[in-house]
Amino acid sequence: MDVSLASGASEADIPAGYKRTEAGVIPEDWEVAHLGATADIRNGATPSTRNAANWNGSIPWCTPTDVTNTPGKYLTETARRITEQGLYGCGASFLPAGALLLCSRATIGEIKIASSPVCTNQGFKSLVCTDRVHNEFLYYLLLTLKPRLIQQAVGSTFLEIGKHALASTQVPFPPLKEQRAIAEALSDVDGLIESLEVLIAKKRVVKTAAMQQLVTGRTRLPAFREARWQTKKIGDLLTYERPDRYIVQHEDYAERGDVPVLTANKSFVLGYTNETFGVCIDFPVILFDDFTTDCKYVAFPFKVKSSAIKLLRAKKDVNLRYMCERMKVLHFSVVDHRRYYISDYQNVEIALPAHDEQVSIAAILSDMDAEIAALENRLNKVRALKQGMMQQLLTGRIRLPAADGIAKGQAESVEGEPVGAAPKSGVET
Repeated sequence: MDVSLASGASEADIPAGYKRTEAGVIPEDWEVAHLGATADIRNGATPSTRNAANWNGSIPWCTPTDVTNTPGKYLTETARRITEQGLYGCGASFLPAGALLLCSRATIGEIKIASSPVCTNQGFKSLVCTDRVHNEFLYYLLLTLKPRLIQQAVGSTFLEIGKHALASTQVPFPPLKEQRAIAEALSDVDGLIESLEVLIAKKRVVKTAAMQQLVTGRTRLPAFREARWQTKKIGDLLTYERPDRYIVQHEDYAERGDVPVLTANKSFVLGYTNETFGVCIDFPVILFDDFTTDCKYVAFPFKVKSSAIKLLRAKKDVNLRYMCERMKVLHFSVVDHRRYYISDYQNVEIALPAHDEQVSIAAILSDMDAEIAALENRLNKVRALKQGMMQQLLTGRIRLPAADGIAKGQAESVEGEPVGAAPKSGVET
């Protein structure tokens, strides 16, 4: 069942089987719960670093960096461990497996599920769910609350979401059976996302290895095995152009448009511009970053962000796609804040195959890039699907088939209290 509800819907607009609550219009068999009534919220702490006896023990000790550096939804390892003396001396909570580790200071709203018992530093408000709340459901629900948590954060030195503010946050909760069904559906999508991420990482490693072998001649294509390579200077193979006439004038980029604004580093497409003047239409080119020596092959109209990006084009009998791949394996001694001008690489000598072999090598590597790009496009679509599913399933706008038959009045209680009860008084801040 798919229910579309405007925020200002009148009572007459509320569909059968739904009701208006403090958390919006939700299914009749859902309730509104304070987070403090769904889980025990616990603080973390840091043992004294001056006492070596507190450290290098067997107890995992989690920091926000551990959370942000860990892919997926489970925390399986921490960079540091503490001893029992450190744990009980600092007053940190020893959290069971399945606890939700919610960052409450740096990177507010980032969250992982503990795969084994763990403790945290003071940058967390961790949640240990009651047996009436499915921890994976609450994990996904908390992901959707990140913007609200950031808005609720206060502090003069650094922003932090307090324990009372978190405990008092109201959210819609379905019955436990539906919580599990929702968590299972979203977990399936997460599994697909993880498998695509792993596959893309493997494809990138394979492509990098193939590039390093093919463009340097360490591995030869069978049809060209007997052909000799010639030594050439890069300055004899590429022309060089400053980007002055292609630099975007206004950096209020749009998310969509006809003319992308490019850089040569990992971000590549910074956004889109509506400027119609100064667009580079003489392509393909290699974008070369003066600071990082990153290269990008570009075969479409574009503008660039700054003069740090230089444009390289092929001279006669040179395949530009091949040269872009070859430039990627040149080893510049990169120094911070050092710019690399044409003089830094124009006299560098490389072994170069004949043009037809360049084309064949470039075609193989291009096919690999296309395969990776297709997988990345699929990954982005699955991520977007997950976001849509979370917005619909976690609000009850869409009910899973197995959940549609849940009878009214079957909403579970939390810790013996009705779901939606206010948190007990005296919650620490």
